[in-house]
Amino acid sequence: MNKTAIVIGATGLVGSQVLRQLLDDERYEIVKVFHRRSTGVEHPKLEEHIVDFDNIEEWKHRLTGDELYSALGTTLKQAGSQERQYTIDFTYQYETAKAAAENGVTKFSLVSSAGANAESRAFYTRLKGELDEAVKELTFKVITILRPSILDGDRSENRPGEVIGIFMARIFTKIPGLKKYRPIFAGKVAEGMINSLQKCPKGYHIFELDEIFYL
Repeated sequence: MNKTAIVIGATGLVGSQVLRQLLDDERYEIVKVFHRRSTGVEHPKLEEHIVDFDNIEEWKHRLTGDELYSALGTTLKQAGSQERQYTIDFTYQYETAKAAAENGVTKFSLVSSAGANAESRAFYTRLKGELDEAVKELTFKVITILRPSILDGDRSENRPGEVIGIFMARIFTKIPGLKKYRPIFAGKVAEGMINSLQKCPKGYHIFELDEIFYL
């Protein structure tokens, strides 16, 4: 089909899986990556752009193709402040999506978070909810939002607390009624993002928790 995909957040847990799967998918001829640092991946289909997200005006004209996959994000610890985390998790993703839509990209898939709610009192779930609502107004023909439970997979950084959390979640989600909160592997979320843009009709679609397992 010779499609062109765009990925931001391609060095993260989910984004790296999206990149790998797109490169292995023969439906895609070009995979463009926009990031602050190199992915370290070499592939004949890969078109890598090292950019400054604070100066999107300098490179937004390169955001052309068929589909945009957005998996950019950070933690409060990594960001250093809520303001900086908001910039990375909301502003960078929204501005990239807005530019891609204006450039004629027609499909968009975004990794959000379980519990995302623009009215939430919790900072993280509120900012995720605000982004989910904001991109709804963009001119993509298809928008899919995935809100996974706790993510499982090999991270580049060591997070012992998260490892313990995943272990405990696997135990407690065996309780009837809690299964939908079970951890999900990053590769499965990536697969869901890609499949959602192939399967979903025009419009805005949200997939919560265990719905992602079936995409």
